[in-house]
Amino acid sequence: MKNMNVSAFAAIGLFSAIAYLLMLLNFPIPPFPPFLLVDFSDVPALVAALMYGPIAGMLVELLKNVLNYFLVGSAAGVPVGHFANFMAGITFILPTYYIYRKAASKQGMVIGLVAGTIVMATAMSVLNYYIFLPAYTIFLGSPAMSAPEAKALIVSAILPFNALKGVFITVVFMLLFLRLRPWLHKRAASRI
Repeated sequence: MKNMNVSAFAAIGLFSAIAYLLMLLNFPIPPFPPFLLVDFSDVPALVAALMYGPIAGMLVELLKNVLNYFLVGSAAGVPVGHFANFMAGITFILPTYYIYRKAASKQGMVIGLVAGTIVMATAMSVLNYYIFLPAYTIFLGSPAMSAPEAKALIVSAILPFNALKGVFITVVFMLLFLRLRPWLHKRAASRI
């Protein structure tokens, strides 16, 4: 945080606004439950992380969800879905960032994105089982699920959905990364 200057904070604000707009362009994938939506709002957060460090990426994830909560709202006024989106985003961008930082190449980025997808899918399965599904039951009055029902939902929908979402984000990000790579390196080098 100490190394971030005014232009970095302005860029984080811009990336957050772009991420918020991309979050509005969400869509379901037919075989999965309709509450599971894909969006590409993690792409600007990942670019921010690569340019300004992991805290910048986390701030973009936080700000896009805060904006979405206050401007769009959530079911019953409880931001459970926004917190889930925030956790999904940071569990995707942090492994990607750290692996790419160790192996700064196209191959390193692909490995980082695959690792980010695996970490996100796994972490969101665990978090949904222990935190998010029970929170929906408590705060939103959803019917309580038994442990076998929750496990079945996670195995049949949440885990494969997050894996597929990670693949979609990986493809879109790699298309951008291949064009932006020289610029990202220049921007990252200028902040060191």
